Amino acid sequence: MLDIKFIRENVKEVSKAMESRNQNINFDQLLGWDNERKTVITAIEQLRLKRNKESEEIGKLKRDGKEPSQDLLEEINRIRDGIQEQEKHLLMIESQMEDFLLRVPNIPDESVPVGKNEENNKIVRFVGDPIRHSFKSKHHWEIGEKLGILDFETASKISGSRFAVLKNEGCALERAIISFFLDTHKSKGYNEIMTPYLVNQVSMRGTGQLPKFEEDAFKCTNDDLYLIPTAEVPVTNIYRDNVLEEAELPKKYVSYSACFRREAGSYGKDTKGLIRNHQFNKVEIVKFVKPENSMDELESLVLDAGNVLELLGLPYRVSLLCTGDTGFASSKTYDLEVWLAGSGEYREISSCSNFKDFQARRMNIKVKYKEGKKRDFLHTLNGSGVAVGRTFAAIIENFQQEDGSVVIPEVLRKYTGFDVIKPK
Repeated sequence: MLDIKFIRENVKEVSKAMESRNQNINFDQLLGWDNERKTVITAIEQLRLKRNKESEEIGKLKRDGKEPSQDLLEEINRIRDGIQEQEKHLLMIESQMEDFLLRVPNIPDESVPVGKNEENNKIVRFVGDPIRHSFKSKHHWEIGEKLGILDFETASKISGSRFAVLKNEGCALERAIISFFLDTHKSKGYNEIMTPYLVNQVSMRGTGQLPKFEEDAFKCTNDDLYLIPTAEVPVTNIYRDNVLEEAELPKKYVSYSACFRREAGSYGKDTKGLIRNHQFNKVEIVKFVKPENSMDELESLVLDAGNVLELLGLPYRVSLLCTGDTGFASSKTYDLEVWLAGSGEYREISSCSNFKDFQARRMNIKVKYKEGKKRDFLHTLNGSGVAVGRTFAAIIENFQQEDGSVVIPEVLRKYTGFDVIKPK
């Protein structure tokens, strides 16, 4: 959430920032409510002063053994009713302002390239060379079904489209990837944490999923709970309404979770395979940092996410997203895109973002400095470390052999207990 004071003092700059995000937001209504809010607060204060003065008069009369006049008592009642009416009006204005602000995206960092869509993203670097086979490369769903480790037909019968059933060595490979990611990130100083998969509205609103993206969430109506789209939601909300000491920061967490997304607006895209499913596994890395360090922390977060891909021997590239492609809550985002030999293209496997104080302001998470500085909202960051299903797909496509088998990356073999998946 943006600070209303910042918007008030920099409305032209904020409007320009929104335009760079392809958002045409008219802040006149918000600022009109803000002015009205100030007027109502002043009116309430004046009524309270008047009430206090009249109450003092009544108290003085009673101390002198006199009864206050009916007119005076009626005036007190009118003032009380006036205060209540104005307070209701104030609550309505503040509710309108909050709803407006909750729908305004974050301001892109000045280092983010201006652009309308993904075509304007900037490729920062390539890591590893794309794998080219001497034979015709197949897609992961073709290979997986022939190996008996992926079953989309059964998943469709059980749940519908965009689900997968893993079988046999596929189950072991999925678990191996998860364990490898967790162990690797823990070795980098991230603390492992497991959180609920169901969260309340406040938690979803805190990280920016609500109210803007409610259509993409799976909601349990009877309980007013949501299935998490990413572990970012529960992990970041751990410190909601908390003040962290400067010496505690940065705090770094790694968390495995299943993730659930409707993929609204993606109809017809990636209908086959593991790339865009309604349920998938992911390992998430989250940071709580001091504002002055957040951009350096973002760069290290990107390196940590990329490290697991390098250890697996998977080629990837890093892209800096332009303003028009940057996510709602993010100020700056890097995408890591893994090479898929079967489709002959790079596909996103991790998104690493610095939200600055956008989420912390919504969740009221502050840092307390040792001396000299007042408390301030800290900065939050998160990234996929990385998406498990897409890693599964990348391993299958890149390390497929001409005979239909798949070689397991060496770093995973202690987890899988085998080094190759062979056709049955």
